Amino acid sequence: MALANPLEKLHEEAVCSICLEYMSDPVSIDCGHNFCQVCIAKYCQEKGLHADGPFTCPQCREAFHKGSFRPNKQLANIVESIQQLEQRTGKEQVGALCGKHEERLKLFCEEDGEAICVVCRESVQHRPHTVYPIEEAAQVYKIKLQKSLDHLSKEVDEVKKSESLERMKAQKCKAGDS
Repeated sequence: MALANPLEKLHEEAVCSICLEYMSDPVSIDCGHNFCQVCIAKYCQEKGLHADGPFTCPQCREAFHKGSFRPNKQLANIVESIQQLEQRTGKEQVGALCGKHEERLKLFCEEDGEAICVVCRESVQHRPHTVYPIEEAAQVYKIKLQKSLDHLSKEVDEVKKSESLERMKAQKCKAGDS
């Protein structure tokens, strides 16, 4: 999916895919993906494997070791610059505009699942709908997304355990045939 503008792409690259916030003390892992140092360390701790790993990257599932974190000072500087730029221009300046009214998209329509402007809110189409500020919607969906991610991680762990058990059974069968 192509992003609307380069500023959105830059914002996306500066956000940690674990906490969904701007990266703090970003580190790179073996596959080249970057995360907040605290987030990836917590991720490793939650996986509860050997102290040094191997672990799988939360984005691409490639193996890495906890001891291989490399501070990414360049990315830290970029994140800091983006935050300063947003403070200077204001987040509203970066926001998208309504296609119908050329107003900033400040609200979120729950029923339609889309960002809308204040003028759209008063329209017949959205008036009966549940609408709230886009920042609140982002927080609600962030929590929902994290819950889904946690659930999926548990499912992946269960599948891995089952797979391991099946491999062990297969090895026992092979050993018994010998």
